[in-house]
Amino acid sequence: MSESDVPASFDAYAANREGARFTNWLRERSEPDWTGATTHAFVEELGAGTLADEAFARYLVQDYAFVETLVSLVGYGVGQAPTMDAKVELAAFLGAITTDEDEYFRRSFEALSVPESTWTDPEMNETTASFRDLLLRAAHEGGYAETLAVLVPVEWVYLEWATAIEEPPETFYLAEWIEIHATPAFESTVEWLRSELDDRGPELAADRQKGIERLFRRAVALEVAFFDAVY
Repeated sequence: MSESDVPASFDAYAANREGARFTNWLRERSEPDWTGATTHAFVEELGAGTLADEAFARYLVQDYAFVETLVSLVGYGVGQAPTMDAKVELAAFLGAITTDEDEYFRRSFEALSVPESTWTDPEMNETTASFRDLLLRAAHEGGYAETLAVLVPVEWVYLEWATAIEEPPETFYLAEWIEIHATPAFESTVEWLRSELDDRGPELAADRQKGIERLFRRAVALEVAFFDAVY
């Protein structure tokens, strides 16, 4: 399937689909990159435990740089969220990223012998820099829906590939990276993020919906490029 096989507007997509979800429309419009990201050689090798340490170390350094920007994005989301309940949900997610996940990165860098200067002051590759620009522009130039438009795919892609791995490898920094993105708590967070965008997307004007779609699709395309860059 490709995006050309999916109606270009959500109204057309939902017309003959009972209970159509806005985020499902976005995901289907992001093909074939969605499948490319969730079944990428990187995640296949990670799950099988065959990914070279050097490759995973390169990935983690770039991802740590990305996560720094992600933290800013979620922080913007807390400020933009229209209800206190939504602010609480996003603040809890922000807390998980900056505590448990950050601790995982530090232990993994040590195990992989990555010098502290490399991960504290990383040289971002072109894809990471593009990702950073996309996330910050979505938050700065848009509203809550635009922030969700880039936050949902980057988290949902990880849930998708991580939960598809049935037997994680023994190496802790591979196994824990999978586990972080396959826990019931993370699945609940992704579902909540999706529901927030599902609630708001259909009510947006058509031109703004197309803008949301472009942001979502660009984020998914960059996930593919991010994994490609590992090699």
